[in-house]
Amino acid sequence: MDNNPQKKLTITVPEAARLLGISRGLAYEMAREGAIPTLRFGRRVVVPLAAIERLLQESNKTALRHSA
Repeated sequence: MDNNPQKKLTITVPEAARLLGISRGLAYEMAREGAIPTLRFGRRVVVPLAAIERLLQESNKTALRHSA
């Protein structure tokens, strides 16, 4: 784990949408369905950056397997 206190560990759902290049509405829908992992702190819903990175790595591995 990076010990940089400046690095954010979580982002909002709209920030995740921007990172993934999808709409805010789709990001919230995917979060509700569990396709985007989330954490809840009271009423606040956040997305762990590590989960987004894992999601993208897994998607990339799947895409590479299908293209071979």
